[in-house]
Amino acid sequence: MAGFAGRNSRNEGWSQNTAGLRRGRCRRRSRSVTDDFSDSTLVLVGHGSTLNADSAAPVWQQAEALRRRGFFGQVVECFWKEQPTIAGVLRGAYGSRVFVVPFFISEGYFTAQVIPRELGLVRPGATEFARAQVRGEQTVFYCGAVGSHPSMTEVILARADEVVAQNPGADGRLPEARELSLFIAGHGTGRNENSRKAIERQAELISARRRFHSTQAIFMEEEPQIGRCFELATTADVVIVPFFISDGLHSQEDIPMMLGEPADAVRARLVAGRPTFENPTERNGRRVWYARSVGSEPLLADVILERVREAAR
Repeated sequence: MAGFAGRNSRNEGWSQNTAGLRRGRCRRRSRSVTDDFSDSTLVLVGHGSTLNADSAAPVWQQAEALRRRGFFGQVVECFWKEQPTIAGVLRGAYGSRVFVVPFFISEGYFTAQVIPRELGLVRPGATEFARAQVRGEQTVFYCGAVGSHPSMTEVILARADEVVAQNPGADGRLPEARELSLFIAGHGTGRNENSRKAIERQAELISARRRFHSTQAIFMEEEPQIGRCFELATTADVVIVPFFISDGLHSQEDIPMMLGEPADAVRARLVAGRPTFENPTERNGRRVWYARSVGSEPLLADVILERVREAAR
């Protein structure tokens, strides 16, 4: 995409970006003609939250989209922090093949330790486990996390394009992509070094395209931290994409406050059903756009299918 400036160039840029997604969908659909998962159960595993009822919404959304498409004999959802829980989900799976897809951003602490433990795929005290396990008349396949799939690059770009194109500044001018510093905001955790790899990999892939002036990864719990984006930015205009599945506590409250939004204002906007970050916001000499999380992107249903196909090969 050449940039955002001007109505026509915005529309052309958006068309180019979404065309890539549509082409990806067409390629996947052409391969799906020979797929037969009618004997299979898809288990979509989300984090969930006891504090934010909307946290699980992307999991329900993507699961319903896959039910409508009729690929699987059964599609079920489960969560770490909500009902139905991960620990009991396999008891209700009736397919001869069960594909478990973590609806998580990275291959980190939850996908490597928590989910396999709750599913009983790993023995107590062990860290390694087989990704395909026969249990009676069923075979359980543990798939890769959705967020580490290569197609996520297009999802991040779509989110960045969308938030800037839809929110011009007071002067009505939209910056071109090459005038923007792009930041991909992730969680990060010291409990598993792989947690940040998916975010850093996406930053590398997008940086290699040279669409933006600069592209960097920033984190909630690791360095460089999210609040440092103002000093790390290489341009006056900044766009931040939260690389999170849902618009939950982290993306709706924590990150806006890390970006300098007053806590009272964030919570008041949340209660009122308004976006918790006003786009664009001028702060510390930068003009900042803050995008939506990635979990509701329709392309993710196809990414889930790709994860299942990889495990079935």
